[in-house]
Amino acid sequence: MEPSLARVDYLQVGVTAQKTMRLLPASGKKATQKVVVGDQDGVVTCFGIKKGEAVPVFKTLPGQKISRLELGGALNTPQEKIFVAIGSEVRGFTKRGKQFLSFETNLTESIQAMHISGADLFLCASYIYNHYCDCKDQHYFLSGDKINDVLCLPVDKVNCITPVLACQDRVLRVLQGSNLLYEVELPGPPTVLALSNGNGGDSGEEIVYGTSDGKLGVTQMTGTRAIPRWEIGNEKKRGGILCIDSFDILGDGVKELLVGRDDGMIEIYNFESADDPVLRHDYALSESISAIQGGCVGKDGYDEILAATYSGWLTGLTTEPVHREGGSGEELKLSQEMQNKISSLRNELEQLQIKVLQEREKYQQSSHSSTAVSSVPPFSVNDKFTLNKDDASYSLILEVQTAIDNVLVQSDVPLDLLDVDKNSAVVSFSSCDSEPNSNFLLATYRCQANTTRLELKVRSIEGQYGTLQAYVTPRIQPKTCQVLQYQIKPLSLHQRTHSIDQDRPMNTLMLKGQFSFAEIHSWVVFCLPEVPEKTPAGEYITFYFQNTFLGTQLESTYRKGEGYFKSDNISTISILKDVLSKEATKRKINLNISYDVNEESVRHTLKLIHPKLEYQQLLAKKVHLIDALRELQVHEGNVDFLLPKYRSILEEADQLLEEYKRQPAHLERLYGMITDLFIDKFKFKGTNVKTKVPLLLEVLDGCDQDGLIAFFDAA
Repeated sequence: MEPSLARVDYLQVGVTAQKTMRLLPASGKKATQKVVVGDQDGVVTCFGIKKGEAVPVFKTLPGQKISRLELGGALNTPQEKIFVAIGSEVRGFTKRGKQFLSFETNLTESIQAMHISGADLFLCASYIYNHYCDCKDQHYFLSGDKINDVLCLPVDKVNCITPVLACQDRVLRVLQGSNLLYEVELPGPPTVLALSNGNGGDSGEEIVYGTSDGKLGVTQMTGTRAIPRWEIGNEKKRGGILCIDSFDILGDGVKELLVGRDDGMIEIYNFESADDPVLRHDYALSESISAIQGGCVGKDGYDEILAATYSGWLTGLTTEPVHREGGSGEELKLSQEMQNKISSLRNELEQLQIKVLQEREKYQQSSHSSTAVSSVPPFSVNDKFTLNKDDASYSLILEVQTAIDNVLVQSDVPLDLLDVDKNSAVVSFSSCDSEPNSNFLLATYRCQANTTRLELKVRSIEGQYGTLQAYVTPRIQPKTCQVLQYQIKPLSLHQRTHSIDQDRPMNTLMLKGQFSFAEIHSWVVFCLPEVPEKTPAGEYITFYFQNTFLGTQLESTYRKGEGYFKSDNISTISILKDVLSKEATKRKINLNISYDVNEESVRHTLKLIHPKLEYQQLLAKKVHLIDALRELQVHEGNVDFLLPKYRSILEEADQLLEEYKRQPAHLERLYGMITDLFIDKFKFKGTNVKTKVPLLLEVLDGCDQDGLIAFFDAA
């Protein structure tokens, strides 16, 4: 049975961070619950719903932004105490709004993640985890990468304290005290953790995780190792997962999994079989979902899903029927209720319009006075710049608390802008200067009214690095703009992975010199994405990477005074050699660079590239034939006389054109990579072969793998 859910917008607070909204326990069965939410203005708001109106219970004064909100209380009692993380402080409030706790932690950074279990408090800053019991320091752990979320298995079920950290390097770290018990490798960077079924399942050991690239899964955390239960990919290319809850919204006695994503999608997964969940229902909002909860909010006896969005809207998807059944008396009563509500909204709107006019006049007078002070209205931007493994492109997501007017995108490195289906903005390109170190990309996105979220896609070229800038202008007066910067790294299409194939033919680059561990780590951070800014603990570190475009691999191991880089793509080694020597020269550090080139690796890389090259060349040929074939079809009246391969091109014309449009310059990119590979192969031998590039391009047009390999060998 499909759930019938109606949308209700209850209230808007300030901009909200991830996991900052909860429902307080109900006072009776099927009774309405109070909602508590913390925003980035530092205000904690608690309210209930009476006759469709939000009635405040309490509201705190503004202050520093609230990064997390959790409920707590003694174990096995209703969890109705409210705890908020503000900066490095944790504050506690009763359900009536009385503050009973103000705990200043010893963290030097702001709290990013929080979990509460009885008297135990688990807090995480960027890399640091702290466990407190009754506000006394118990345990501490320094993570190898940024911590996104923290959770503890239910103590009453597993009989021990087992914290789990969700870390940016695609790993769950399971702790015991201050020590790492074991690590669990995941298919993407985990952004949120939740207990399966709300209680960890029958064993209490099951954890649901959501990743920044939209994957969802459950892992059982036993005392010694993790057992994967199920995993769902992101075939529909939806946004990253920000929040998860378990609640029986279908009323079938089994809790469904509620998921909120950063593209505004709310999903309901039902467990039809024992293990694998099935997507039963989804609902799209226009903003990212920062928190999601199932409960009873709007009216006694009607369950609903409550979501908090980025700009602070509290929106419910309720099971209460929109059109009620009943006699004319009830319809009249409902009509009267609606009329009263409309009348009250009109009065409120009129008062707001008068207030806006008064404030506008006041601002005009003050701006023209001799003591005028420039007043730029502040606005919050939620941005995300991530590499997509599926199509080797970067997604830039910009979300503003108010409507966006336009976004100007500028880059000092060559970038391709790709089409995004969800994007309804009108894009226009400006011509760029041909001078060196100037603009390579200038594009303006003009947004439609009420657009608060914009998604762009760009593809970079490895070896060319610089800065991408986005100038975001919202629809507010006076006009103001915020500039956001993103680094395009030399090996920008490489993504962290857990392991690589050691049997591939590898080229090796070796560095030696008077550099510290921190210095060489900063060079690697400069060259490669997804490397933690903080210098790793220990004497040395190894990172593995995979090129999302070609599938080639890279292993980097380094320590104080030494660095070893291995890759099956000679161009990767060439880029690293050029950039690392440049960075060392800037700091006046002498490097002793040596390398070991494996001739077999060039053939291996060509074999990886060739199927993509063949596919793109065939696609380009088909697209170029479409217009001519369509003309023939119009002229002849039918296409029965055509060969089957030409008829299939006409049948698939729309899909072919769409695919070709989605990935512009794809073929040129592949030609460029093969040309770079050719030049780099001979560069390591001390030979300049740039004059032979035109001959290589002729061979490429023939698209014969054996001929291409023979050309590389003979040159």
